[in-house]
Amino acid sequence: MHWKMVLVLLLYYNAHATVPPRWNRAMLFPSAQRVKRSSATLLNPVLQKSQEDVNLLFEFLTELEINKDLKISVRDQELASMRVAEAFDTLCNDVIPKSITDIRRLNARLTGYPGMLKKEDFERTILTMVYTAYRAAQSQGHQKDTWAESFVGLYKVLKHDLMFPSSQTPSSQRTL
Repeated sequence: MHWKMVLVLLLYYNAHATVPPRWNRAMLFPSAQRVKRSSATLLNPVLQKSQEDVNLLFEFLTELEINKDLKISVRDQELASMRVAEAFDTLCNDVIPKSITDIRRLNARLTGYPGMLKKEDFERTILTMVYTAYRAAQSQGHQKDTWAESFVGLYKVLKHDLMFPSSQTPSSQRTL
C-alpha cells in the first residue's frame, strides 16, 4: 500500500516539476497567452528587450492617456505610430487586468510567487500599477480606498522583487 502512494507522489512531483515555464507566466497574466484576432501576431508581447526599449516605455508612460471607456493609448501621435506602440497598446488594453477583482487576484498570486519575477511579468506589473494609480485618482470614497490598497500591494511586491537578491526573503514572508 505504501509503495503505491510513494509512486503516485513521485508521478505527481515529476508532472509538477516538468510544467513548462510559460505556464508560470500564464498564471500571473493569463490573457498574455490568449490570441485575439486583432493582435494575433502579438502573442505574449514584451516591451523591454534593450535599454532603448526601457527608455521608450518611460516615454510612453509620460504620454499616457486613459479615456472614459478605460482604453489606454499614447497621446503623442509620433510615438503612437511606432511598431513598439502596438505591443504597448496590446499589453495595456488586452493583457493587464482592469477590474479590481482581477488586480487583487494578481496581487495575491504575486505575493506567493517564488523567486524573482521575469522581466515580462515585472513590466506588466508596473503597467498594472500605473493603471491602478489612475483608477485610485479617479475614484471616490470606498472605491478610492480599495484601488489605493491594491496599488500599495503591487508596490510592495515590486519593491520586494527589486530587493530580492540582497534579502533572499521567501515570497511567502513578504511584509514590507
